[in-house]
Amino acid sequence: MAERYGKKIRALRQRANLTQAVLADRLAISASYLNLLENDRRPLTTELLLKLAQQFEIDLRTFSGESESHLISDLAEVFGDGVFENHPFTRRDIADLVTTHPDIARAVLHLHQEYTHARTSADTLAQRVLEDQDTLNAAERVRLSSEQISDLLQRHLNYFPDLEAAAEATWERAKLDRSDLYAGLVQYLTREYGVTVHIAPPEEMGEMVRRYDARRKELHISEVLRGRSRTFQVAGQLGLLACRDSIASLLADAQIDSPDAVALGHVVLTDYFAAAVVMPYVPFLRAAEELRYDVELLGQRFGTGFEQTCHRLTTLRRPNMSGVQFYLLRVDMAGNISKKFSAAGIRFPRFSGLCALWNVHAAFLQPGVVRVQLSKQMDGTTVFAIARTVRRHRGTYHSPTILYSVGIGCDLSDAHRLVYSDGIDLTNPALPVPIGITCRLCERTSCQARAFPSVQRPLRIDENVRNVSFYAPSEG
Repeated sequence: MAERYGKKIRALRQRANLTQAVLADRLAISASYLNLLENDRRPLTTELLLKLAQQFEIDLRTFSGESESHLISDLAEVFGDGVFENHPFTRRDIADLVTTHPDIARAVLHLHQEYTHARTSADTLAQRVLEDQDTLNAAERVRLSSEQISDLLQRHLNYFPDLEAAAEATWERAKLDRSDLYAGLVQYLTREYGVTVHIAPPEEMGEMVRRYDARRKELHISEVLRGRSRTFQVAGQLGLLACRDSIASLLADAQIDSPDAVALGHVVLTDYFAAAVVMPYVPFLRAAEELRYDVELLGQRFGTGFEQTCHRLTTLRRPNMSGVQFYLLRVDMAGNISKKFSAAGIRFPRFSGLCALWNVHAAFLQPGVVRVQLSKQMDGTTVFAIARTVRRHRGTYHSPTILYSVGIGCDLSDAHRLVYSDGIDLTNPALPVPIGITCRLCERTSCQARAFPSVQRPLRIDENVRNVSFYAPSEG
C-alpha cells in the first residue's frame, strides 16, 4: 500500500493550505524528505503515520487500503451505470480520484445513491400508483437506513472493541457458565437491572418474538423460539441496557442521526453484543482454529445456528489475535442481498444484482448441504468459499418457511486452515470458477450466465453469428 500514501499526504497538505516546508517543519523532517514521501520515493514509517494522523486530526484508517478499496469498487459500479455510457472511466482514473480527492469521490457516490433511490421510487410509484404512499415512503426509509448501517459495519471492519469488552465483562460479573447460559443471563438481568423474563404464548406475542416493557421491567420472549434463540434474545436485551451509551457514541461518530437509522443501528449493534456474549471472543477463536472453522461443529459447541456462527467468524479481527478474514453474504431465492460484509478482497454490488456464478446461488439446489467453491475474480483474486441454505420458520404450523443462502469466503492463502479444503488441490489453476461482481462491470463477454452487456465492451451483434453468450463479440 506504500505507493498510495504519497498522493494522500499531498492531498491532506493541500486541503490544509500548507506548503511542503511548513508541513515538514511540523513533522520534524526536511522539506526534501517530505517531497520524496509525496512522490512515493520513501516509505511511510509508523512514527510519521502517527504524526500525520495527529497533525490533520484524522483516523488512522484514512491511510488504510481497505476503506479506499471499497470506495474505488463502489465508484466503479457507479460509473458502470448506463447513465455514464458516453463517459467511460478506467479503474485507474477512479483510483486517482479516490486517492487525491476522497471527499469528492464520496460526494459522487452519494449523488448517485440519491439518483438511484429517486429512480427506483419513481418506478415503484408507477407500479403502485393506487397504493398507499405512506407504505412506499416507509420502505424507502428502511432501505436508506440499512445502507447507512451496512456502511458503518464496513468502516469498522465489523469489529467493535467496546462491545467485545462489554461482553467479556458480562461473563466476569455474571459468572456465566456455558452449560446453562440462558439461566445465567436471566438471573443476571434480574439481579443487575431488575428485569424479569417471561416466556409468552404466541397468541399473546402475535408476530413479536421479543417485547420489553420498560415501565414494568418485564422482558417477554415468545415460546415459538428454540432454546438457543431465547438465549440470544435475552443477551440482546441485556446489550440494549448495558451498552446504550457505547452504541449511541458509535452511531453519533458515524453521523447517523435519522430516527430509523439510529433504531436499526441499535438493533444491529446489540445483536453484535449478543453474539459476543453467546460466542465469547477468545474461546470462540480458539475453538474455530481447533476445529478448522467447521461451522456446523462450532455451532454445536456454542449452541448457535449456521448463520449466527458464520456472522461471528467475520468479527474475529482483534489486533494480534485475529482469525481467518471472511466475507459474509446472505441472499434469498430471488437473488436479493439482505446481509453483506466485504473482506478477503471481495466486493459486493451496491446498486445491482450479484454474479449468478457464485456458489451462494447454487446452494439452493441442495438445501442444507454445504457447497464449496474456488473462484477467481477479474482482478485475479482467488477466493475459497462455502455456502449453505438456512431455514427461517416462526415455529408454528401455519407459518411459512423462508429459505436463505448464507455464504462466507476467504483468500486462497487461508483456505488450508479450513476443514472444507480437505481433498481439494488448491494449487490447480483449472479449478477456480471465473466470477464477477455484476455483469455490467465484468469483462468476460463469453460467460454463459451473462445477463447484461459489459460497460467495458460495447455490444455488437451479427445476426448471422451466434456465440455461447448473446453478448459475446461476433467475430467473423
